Amino acid sequence: MNSSPRLSALLACISIICAISLPRHAAAHDAGTQMSAIAKVFLAALDPAQKAKASFEFSAEERENWHFIPRERKGLPMKEMTPQQRLLAHALLNTGLSFRGSAKAVTIMSLEEVLYQIEGADESKRAATREKRDPEKYYFSIFGEPADKGAWGWRVEGHHLALNFTIKDGQLLRATPAFMGTNPGEIRQGPLTGLRVLAVEEELGRELVKSLTPEQFKTALVAAEAPKEMITAAERKVSPLSPAGLADSELNDKQKAMLARLIDEYLTRLRPEIADEARAEIQKSGPVHFAWAGGKERGEPHYYRVQGKTFLIEYDNTQNDANHVHSVWRSFDGDFGRDLLGEHLKQAH
Repeated sequence: MNSSPRLSALLACISIICAISLPRHAAAHDAGTQMSAIAKVFLAALDPAQKAKASFEFSAEERENWHFIPRERKGLPMKEMTPQQRLLAHALLNTGLSFRGSAKAVTIMSLEEVLYQIEGADESKRAATREKRDPEKYYFSIFGEPADKGAWGWRVEGHHLALNFTIKDGQLLRATPAFMGTNPGEIRQGPLTGLRVLAVEEELGRELVKSLTPEQFKTALVAAEAPKEMITAAERKVSPLSPAGLADSELNDKQKAMLARLIDEYLTRLRPEIADEARAEIQKSGPVHFAWAGGKERGEPHYYRVQGKTFLIEYDNTQNDANHVHSVWRSFDGDFGRDLLGEHLKQAH
């Protein structure tokens, strides 16, 4: 039987994945190496037209053209994939996320069907609503050539989900911007009533702010009214926000533990190796500040941010009667791998 070039490439890539699972040396388990192997398999499974949609130059402006609203996007949507290709797309997604992170990501995708059921009751608007609210309109994009040498990246993006990864020489450089949101924040009708995908992010923030003394809260409060959106929104590059809020040095031990758990909830969306590296960087970078805006009680519009020297976490729940959550983890210099790639480019030239 004659095998096609695409099939041969696919089988070759699968053999790479199998080799990665062998305990030969530590580097075989690096996140970047696994991402490269799975990305190759994914691309090999695409036909030429699909591959053209999914592939971009690493230097393309599109790599930093990210967002989290329901808009037209570039990349290859799951809607245009075969069942096999969708499974491989999910395999790529899972190379960057922990089990909890993956569960959150795919559940966020499923909320598009909930929105369709809520908003598509009017027969005359059903087609337009389906076009806007579709759980298969999540787009996969590969920037550059997945390889163990050189720089490349990949992205998964759609409504309320935007995950960006940058890899160089088989090593993961950065995993930001990393955005997750939910609408509804809590499902209040239908068979999934009570589901809150980002409940922990909300409750840990509320637990910390309600533990503050009046004097601490006065310092932490940056606005009596929560902003309508995250302050940094989907900006391509962000800078530290001011005022900073309450420094971790002004917290007692119990409150410091609460703040650590809150930060961890964002870090552990990503696979453990990535989370561990980010955690170590945060611990070395100096003071961390916690800021709050809006009400403290559930159902009241509220906002918080956690900011350090190198990173920013923003959380906002104000829209739809405080039942519409946005949350993001950013790196001031490292989003899209800018800091480390900058050093690489200096050395290369």
